[in-house]
This record gives sequence, C-alpha cells and structure tokens, in this order.
Amino acid sequence: MTKQERYEDVLPQVVAMIDGETNAVSVMANVAAALHEAFGWWWTGFYTVEDERLELGPFQGPVACYRIKRGRGVCGTAWERDETVIVPDVEQFPGHIACSSLSRSEIVVPVHDAQGAVVAVLDIDSKDLNTFDETDKKNLELLVKSLSKTVVWH
Repeated sequence: MTKQERYEDVLPQVVAMIDGETNAVSVMANVAAALHEAFGWWWTGFYTVEDERLELGPFQGPVACYRIKRGRGVCGTAWERDETVIVPDVEQFPGHIACSSLSRSEIVVPVHDAQGAVVAVLDIDSKDLNTFDETDKKNLELLVKSLSKTVVWH
C-alpha cells in the first residue's frame, strides 16, 4: 500500500470518528492514537497554544517536552509562520528542540479555530530521515481542517 493509499484508507475513518465531537482533548487524543497506529511513527501528538507558548497535549509515543516558546524549534516555527513545516533531518534545523535523540525527521501542521487563529499544532516525528513529504503535508492539512470545523477550542 502506498502512503497516499494509506491516507485514503485512514483519513475517512478519522474524520467519521471525530464528526460531532466537540471536546478538544478527546478529539486530539483519538486522532493522535489513530494516526500513530496507522503509520507507526515515533511520536504523534499535539501541542496547544496557551498564553504565547505551546503546551504539551495528547500524544502517542515516548515522553515529550512540556512547553515550547513561539518561534522555537519546529513546532514553535510552524506556529509562528502559520504554515506546515517539513524537516527531512532535524539535525539540520536551526534551533531544533531535541525531546528525543531518536527523532530524525519531523512534520508540524498548524491547527486553526473557526476564526482562523492557530490554536494547536499537530507534531509528528520519525526515527528515520526524510520520512515526510508533500503527500503527508496535503493529507494532514486536510485532517486538521476537519478538526477546525468540529472542535470547540477554548
């Protein structure tokens, strides 16, 4: 199964699972679990925007950093730029925050509320180099649009 085919299989299931669910923590927890199980990534989870910093939210994988400042690391950069950031080799990303030395590549996708403000980021790490590409970007951005439509962000 190609990566695109796997997304085509998983995303409709995830979107159906969150349809009508409004609790942000519950939705993020199940989305992280579903993606993590389907793709087998090293770390899959969310950081939420809280008072000008990102706070650790629901995730699957090893322990993670609790807080990330705006503009710091891959997550803080994606939040500050309000755009998806793909990092083929985290060692080459200036200011990378190494929560785990086993993380080698990363993708971070901003999550918006109904008004368009960034309220969280979806962060996914792999133990392999060059794991993420435009296929991941396109599909994960579609997924977070579903989150933006259903979840009530506080």
